[in-house]
Amino acid sequence: MSGPQKVELVLFDLDGTLVETGPEICDAVNGTLQSLQLPRAELEDVERWIGHGTERLLLQALAHACGKPVSAVAGSSLWRAAQPHFALEYERRCGTTSRPYPHAREVLSALGERGVHRALVTNKEQRFTQPVLRRHGLRQLLDRVVCGDTLPTKKPDPAGVHACLHAFGVPASRAVFVGDSSIDVATARNAGIAVWALTHGYNMGEPIAASHPDRVLDSLHSILDGIFLPSAQP
Repeated sequence: MSGPQKVELVLFDLDGTLVETGPEICDAVNGTLQSLQLPRAELEDVERWIGHGTERLLLQALAHACGKPVSAVAGSSLWRAAQPHFALEYERRCGTTSRPYPHAREVLSALGERGVHRALVTNKEQRFTQPVLRRHGLRQLLDRVVCGDTLPTKKPDPAGVHACLHAFGVPASRAVFVGDSSIDVATARNAGIAVWALTHGYNMGEPIAASHPDRVLDSLHSILDGIFLPSAQP
């Protein structure tokens, strides 16, 4: 592995990267399924569905519960009935049983103290993202937040990354994306920036090394070992 890199912008994914959100998402999914008199989902299944945003996750949960392909559920009356149920279930659970991964706040603080810009690019919608960030004390540690409904497209489209590069005036060569899934790796590749991936998190049940990120990290704290950080400002 090469030595520390000069980085001016670090972009983070949310679910499975900064915050372990699987348990509360699973609770919201099962609250929705119960209201529709459908069988419960297991946490392991829900964690495999995380990554493409809550709409896709809910579709997969409904399809699994009904034993049908996702294409058969999309646009159905069941799908239309489930959406408002899930919104209510998840809104009231955001930040309740999730938890930041070790060193999340420490790393964000250290980056900010040394003038490194910090951005979040997630496929989770804003109405769910912001409460999670606030309740875990992370919002004030981020300089920019791009949610799944901020722009017309989501990851792996690179628009969110490009928007952050432009906002901070940082060249692609001085940015790195930190995520936990093949979606994050593809997003970074599409944006032309480096990507480091964590071994914890949600990658559809596959080892993250199989997605060939530039670096595989065992913890968030390892980010600081990979970045050249100037002395903190007095």
